[in-house]
Amino acid sequence: MPAKRVSAVISTWNKKDDVSANVDALLAQTRPPDEIIVVDNCSSDGTAEHLYEHYPQVRVIEMPHSRYGACETFNIGFKNARFEYTMILDDDVVLAPDWIELILARFEQEPESTAFISSKVIEPEMPESYLSSPKVNTERYMATFRGCGTMARSDILAQAGYYDERFFIYGNERDLSARVLTLGYRILQYPQATLNHSTPFGMKKGKRSLYYHVRNLWWYLFKHCSLGDIFRFFFRAFRNAIGKKGRKGEISDAVGTIGAFGEIFGTPGGLWVAIKATLNAFWGLPYCLKQRKVVRAADFELPIQ
Repeated sequence: MPAKRVSAVISTWNKKDDVSANVDALLAQTRPPDEIIVVDNCSSDGTAEHLYEHYPQVRVIEMPHSRYGACETFNIGFKNARFEYTMILDDDVVLAPDWIELILARFEQEPESTAFISSKVIEPEMPESYLSSPKVNTERYMATFRGCGTMARSDILAQAGYYDERFFIYGNERDLSARVLTLGYRILQYPQATLNHSTPFGMKKGKRSLYYHVRNLWWYLFKHCSLGDIFRFFFRAFRNAIGKKGRKGEISDAVGTIGAFGEIFGTPGGLWVAIKATLNAFWGLPYCLKQRKVVRAADFELPIQ
């Protein structure tokens, strides 16, 4: 049987140096990818020109303007990927040298029902309690994946419909994962494969991040969760907030939402941003109901425990 081939897909915007470090690490892999695709969201820092000059082997897809969301630019990369496996990579990651080799070998040991394999991610400000947690360091099947560093079976990625472009950015991984689980596939956490991610641990600060996290969380709940699970989610969220369960004490697979309540009440105008995001989420309720398929898979978990 011929060896399976791998496409690496990176979406970027104004991170020329980060993308260069990322591509350098890909080219230095013990088993390099068969193609590297960078979707540049009309960067103004010369990212595309730098890649053309220094990395002629990279396929650069230039967007005509920078108003595209990460979901759409990633989808463009996914649809242009030509090979059996697709690597989903943020622009600011650096893979360990054996990352591809390890994950391909793990796929060979897995049944065809394993759709994605997600790796261990090391980030600035990541608490030691999280980094060394048995939950983080145990190989297991999950309800989501780390969008900064995961490998997917390309055919299943397409079958699941890629990212929902209405999400624009944030929360799109868990939404895609729900569709993957509903199709009967599984997502493996494989901590033996590691990468470094330059973005700090937890929920990204700022009103823009808060808005999309809150709105997209509602959409995820509307699309994929039973009414009972929605009530359970908010009960747990309220319990954690009352108990002052802080960002550094949380161990959650929904890493991007860690610290969410701190951002709502710690960001100037954060409560109004959350209210506005919620109102806009309900404006999108008809779309979500058309897409609605409640996840019944055994691996399903709510985004907060």
